[in-house]
Amino acid sequence: MSYKDILKSLALQGIIITERHLNRLLRARSLHRRRYDLDAGIDFIVDQLQGSGKDHGYRWMYTKCKQHGICIRKEDVRILLSLLDPIGSQVRQTRRLRRRQYFAQGPNFVWHIDSYDKLKPYGICINGCIDGFSRNIIWLQAALTNSDPKVIGGYFVEAVERCGGCPRLVRTDMGTENVVVRDIQRYLRRNDVDDRAAERSYVTGASTANQRIESWWGVMRKEGIDPWITLLGELKDEGFFSGDFVDKALSQFCFMPIIQGCSS
Repeated sequence: MSYKDILKSLALQGIIITERHLNRLLRARSLHRRRYDLDAGIDFIVDQLQGSGKDHGYRWMYTKCKQHGICIRKEDVRILLSLLDPIGSQVRQTRRLRRRQYFAQGPNFVWHIDSYDKLKPYGICINGCIDGFSRNIIWLQAALTNSDPKVIGGYFVEAVERCGGCPRLVRTDMGTENVVVRDIQRYLRRNDVDDRAAERSYVTGASTANQRIESWWGVMRKEGIDPWITLLGELKDEGFFSGDFVDKALSQFCFMPIIQGCSS
């Protein structure tokens, strides 16, 4: 029986809940559907291959299927990957899968700055900065916005004062929220003579390629804020959050201090 069938059966008995709520109830009671679901596995793997799962081997893909409640055999995952991604499968088999190379010469050589938008629809905007060498969190702030260049620039100035200097290099995505950081960094490094001085002290690229901070977002979600993302999503699904100004203000008042504590 699919989740939709379960929800229909519950509705006939006068119990109206969302699929997200049903999943949460089943997980809390360690209940799982035992039915083998090849179609769901195919759809999930196709979706993963179009995003972050394009470099996954079949063992990790099988683990992700289980984590998402999809009942499928490991051997079938291997076969599906070989059919859906033959080139990637061949590269992995020959152990020649290319990975992005990362190099930082030492602490405060490069700072990575990025924003986390999973809670932005609920009025909670997170921005963070991590040291590329030590992975020390330079700042991690939950606030009303992570799109205002002056706000992000303020975080950067406070960090420079606290650390006693700026990094040799700052790495961000190409968003306009980082323009103040860009100007401050280039100004602070204007008189230096190394190969990363002045204009070359600030670089941009795709947010998904900003490895150090993207990796930290995964840790933060898993270890801290995932329950709050789920809770706020359920409130929205059940009609208790419309996304208007009042609802966002209530969300900020109730949850922002908690989420700041979870993420720091």
